[in-house]
Amino acid sequence: MVGFPLLLIPLAVYNIIVFLMPGLSFADPIVKLALMSGAEWTVTLNDILLASGVLLLLLEIIKGARPGSKYLMDHLLSLIVFGAAAAQFLLLPKFGTSTYCLLAMLALVDFLSGIALRARRGTVVAKAAPVSGRARKANPPAAEPHTELAPAPAAPAPSRPAPSSVPSVASVAESVLLDHPEPTLAQPAVPSPGLQPGGHPPQDSQQR
Repeated sequence: MVGFPLLLIPLAVYNIIVFLMPGLSFADPIVKLALMSGAEWTVTLNDILLASGVLLLLLEIIKGARPGSKYLMDHLLSLIVFGAAAAQFLLLPKFGTSTYCLLAMLALVDFLSGIALRARRGTVVAKAAPVSGRARKANPPAAEPHTELAPAPAAPAPSRPAPSSVPSVASVAESVLLDHPEPTLAQPAVPSPGLQPGGHPPQDSQQR
């Protein structure tokens, strides 16, 4: 983007007063201020134009100090403003005053300061480029520290419970069963059909 030359504002105001308000004098007092010392300070239109020019020049230098803010067209516009002011001061009788001469000098300072800041910025960038390249070659990137992780401690083996000296209930029951076998039921003797109770055979067998 092309920056607007701020020094054009007081020069344009001077031209407006000269061409459109010819009866207005630049030396007439506008404001009278009483200072603490007791002196009376008279402010004229010339003083206001010069003060505004100085402040605008300060803003122009601040804009030019920012990286990438001044381009070739900005310097060309500042040069055109200074050339037009110098031409008016030398060629037109109504502009042949000290006030307008100082305004033209401020425009010249704006142009020269922009050139100087641009040249200094280019020199700084040109010097910083090889230095940074050599620093990168001289100081290779440090290798990342290799940290070895310590092996995790092995988990302790599950401890087996010590055998109890007290015999378990199951073992006691087994020993009791082995010592006392199960009782067997005695089956009653079945008498033979030929014998009667008392051990005497039947009468039919005796007669025969």
